[in-house]
Amino acid sequence: MDTRQQVYEDRLARQMEAGESGEFVLAVVTATKPDFYKQAPVVAAAREQDVPCFVLHTGQHYDDVLGHGLVEYDLEDHIAVDLGVRGGLSEKTASLMTEIEAFTDHLASEYPEKTVLPLVHGDTLAAGIVPQAWLFATNQLVAHNEAGLRSMAPDYAAHGDPAAFVREQWDGDWHIERSEPFPEQYDTFVGSAAAMYHFAPTDLNREHLVNEGYPESVGGVERIPVVGNSVVDAIEMKSNVDGESVFDVYPVLEERDDWIRVDVHRRANLLPDRFRAIVDCVIRLVEADYNVNFLELTATRRALENYGLRERLLRLDDEHDNFLFTGLWKRHAHVYEFLRSGQCFAELTDSGSMQEELNHIEEAHCLTARFNTDRPETVFEANSNLLVPPADGESMFETVEYVYETDAVRDRLGSGPELYGENVGERIVEFLAEKRHEPFEWAHERAGFSGSTSDFEYL
Repeated sequence: MDTRQQVYEDRLARQMEAGESGEFVLAVVTATKPDFYKQAPVVAAAREQDVPCFVLHTGQHYDDVLGHGLVEYDLEDHIAVDLGVRGGLSEKTASLMTEIEAFTDHLASEYPEKTVLPLVHGDTLAAGIVPQAWLFATNQLVAHNEAGLRSMAPDYAAHGDPAAFVREQWDGDWHIERSEPFPEQYDTFVGSAAAMYHFAPTDLNREHLVNEGYPESVGGVERIPVVGNSVVDAIEMKSNVDGESVFDVYPVLEERDDWIRVDVHRRANLLPDRFRAIVDCVIRLVEADYNVNFLELTATRRALENYGLRERLLRLDDEHDNFLFTGLWKRHAHVYEFLRSGQCFAELTDSGSMQEELNHIEEAHCLTARFNTDRPETVFEANSNLLVPPADGESMFETVEYVYETDAVRDRLGSGPELYGENVGERIVEFLAEKRHEPFEWAHERAGFSGSTSDFEYL
């Protein structure tokens, strides 16, 4: 089979040959930037608890900026295989299927007595495709960190009246609305189907999975433990900044305060009407003398150029001292440093992870530029987040302005409970270390009937 993957045999052998006979080896799957910092605590905990563990990297984020998290979070030297996945959604999906098969063939050839349990994360493409690819190639299931993400939305009857819409979000009813984000909602939904253990961040995530038919336990063994979200461990791992500060890189961030940091990249938000609404909101905020830092990610730049808006923002950057137009910040520690500094009022974002992070970081607030969210608990349970739907620039500006100028809203945004626990990586590894089951069982085994499955042959 033709393959683009690179297997680091020495790293793989050290883990595959460690541990006792019959114990699985944990393969922590990384694909994109959020995986690096959310999976790093699991790798660190596995090392501390002497659980054999290696990193299975799909290779999707590999450049100096997007791939820097592998170095920053001490994952690079633990990569035992880089699948070399590239291209668009369809190409990456096909490549993941064939590269996983090639890698599992290698494992079966070199380590036939060993079982490997992949741990995927969240709602990335890898979370959707790797479990399916692994199941098809090995007839075994995986584990899923940050499982059960399902989008929900509030009632929109009050939209257009910022005060009423804020009240509706915090105190009104919400409903399941899984149409977005695309393809992340698909990825997390189908990834669940090939997972044996679902590590749910909150009770709400477990409730979603149970409602969809996933068993809370089988044979007395828990299957959907609520463990919190490992992003809290990542934040603590970077609580101290070594070397260059973010304020050395961007001195203006220290010279002014109450910054609104704008970070948008979701595919739906790059649609013309939504994207123009977001840019219009940014321009209105800057012209109203609010301090705004606009981050230009790769997808954001393509949209700015495609809609003829990039030159407008470059001029805005030249003409206004309160507007900072930057690329993606390379060091994740710089993001946390800024958010914790007291210089940032809020992040206007469409990131799922940022909604979690700003529940844990009380110094800055979260304003989510989406029509629904897969972290709805941050809104109606913690009140640390509010939706600012990109319907039009004027309504977005009015909502942000209302939140900024209303002390009671700002106070409530910063005073809710932290939802995502602590020492989450350690809890995940401790849970898995206690399990010595093969990561697959047939229906007759679940029902308590005996029968050999070891002679199963693929048709």
